[in-house]
Amino acid sequence: MSVERYPKAMAGIVVLVMAVAIAAFSGCGGGDDSSGGDAELSGSGYPGVDLANTRNVKGAINASNVNELTEAWSLPLKAQSTYGSYASTPIIDKGVIYSQDLVSDVQAINLESGEVEWEKKYQSPSHGPNGLVVADGLVFGATATGAFALDQESGEEVWSVELTRRPTESIDMAPGYNSGLVYVSTVPVTAEEVYGPGGVGTLYALDGKTGKEEWHWDTVPRSLWGNPGVNSGGGLWYPPSFDGKGSMFVGTGNPGPLPGTPKFPFGSSRPGANLYADSVVKLDEKTGKMDWYYQQTPHNIYDWDFQNPPVLVNVDGRELAIGSGKSGFVVALDAKTGKPVWKRSVGRHNGHDDDPLHAMRGEYSKIKRGEVFPGALGGVIAPLATDDKHVYVPVVNHSMNIVSGSEISESGAATGELVALDLATGQPRWEVQLASPAYGAPTVVNDLVFQTSSEGSVFAFDTESGGEAWVTSLPAGTNVGAMANGEYLIAAAGLPLEEGQVPKLVAYKLGG
Repeated sequence: MSVERYPKAMAGIVVLVMAVAIAAFSGCGGGDDSSGGDAELSGSGYPGVDLANTRNVKGAINASNVNELTEAWSLPLKAQSTYGSYASTPIIDKGVIYSQDLVSDVQAINLESGEVEWEKKYQSPSHGPNGLVVADGLVFGATATGAFALDQESGEEVWSVELTRRPTESIDMAPGYNSGLVYVSTVPVTAEEVYGPGGVGTLYALDGKTGKEEWHWDTVPRSLWGNPGVNSGGGLWYPPSFDGKGSMFVGTGNPGPLPGTPKFPFGSSRPGANLYADSVVKLDEKTGKMDWYYQQTPHNIYDWDFQNPPVLVNVDGRELAIGSGKSGFVVALDAKTGKPVWKRSVGRHNGHDDDPLHAMRGEYSKIKRGEVFPGALGGVIAPLATDDKHVYVPVVNHSMNIVSGSEISESGAATGELVALDLATGQPRWEVQLASPAYGAPTVVNDLVFQTSSEGSVFAFDTESGGEAWVTSLPAGTNVGAMANGEYLIAAAGLPLEEGQVPKLVAYKLGG
């Protein structure tokens, strides 16, 4: 079933969104009021709501009362970054929102009043999506170059550590956290440069109390396939997922350059599949030893990261890790073996899915110039959400033009979709068409799934039918999803698209 939803957005607005926030979309919670150690972290301090990254919140909001949501307060977002003001998921714990903006500054905000309780300034512009994790009395986060821990009550810095090795690397993710370890990855992208030569995405495991490195894992080889003066690659955009059995699952980003250079067209400077870019990888969380990998796009040439955090679910006794990314595919993998159980394309594709394989084999004549779907801002840019029946997929339909083996140009406006896939089979159950891109992650609360669209709308859809249950307009555009807690829904409008729009963090409450 397909349902169209066209709010106030226009195609021109989408072009502005892409111009302002293109890099923030290359990769982008809180649940109940529990917090603390490993078991208590689930549902509160993790950006994906729980350690399985389901974005499934146990709260008071449902289809019978969602129309009672009204604005309770709003707080201006003052950050000035190349890519807007905000690209993270607010964390909510014990009546306090922990929020990070796109210059890496952190605020603790009273959930009921919207008053700022403390603030820690870093003034470190981030590419985004960034964000925080709250656990064991600490707030963990990252600047563009390192990781930090703050005291949860006071905001005082407990430790900080630099992680980037060269100017072409940065950090733009919310950390992962489990069993006393903090997980932070570098990426070969900065707020000023994308896929500069020599950048290696490296995942670090740090002691949560001290910041001391316990281990690291290079998502791509530091040799960069023999040409570090040209190539780069890998890294994480989002926190890992944890199965509670000692394993963690990550989604990784692209190799570079994309699609290539005049001397090395279509990635010929980096021969082969370019492991472990654009993959879901299972690691031992204590040692970093790899168990298995699944690479969605060998020898990527189209900026098709497989960057989203794998969602861990149990279907009829079988544990699955569901990966997704900008290639426009959702893949359910057997969590024990890494073998695909089902695979589904979403959004618009127009016959170019095998082009990276043609490039890897040197079959350049099979790569047709012209428009390609998904584009660099297309596919599944934001994380998934799930309940016990469906996985909810935010989709961006955006194209790019292949000019040559070394040049890609953006093309056209973009639209969005929210697609519900059957958890067991991957079959589509319903889809909702949006007039502007779904750059934010969905969030499930009881029988509703909340989804933002980039022009600044927040929708609630019925999880069974996709029918619209509620919609509101934010004071500016947005590239992140909404997050629920108890009677509250928190949404960030971090992209001013028209004169007079003011970026704000907005709290909605049942009954106002």
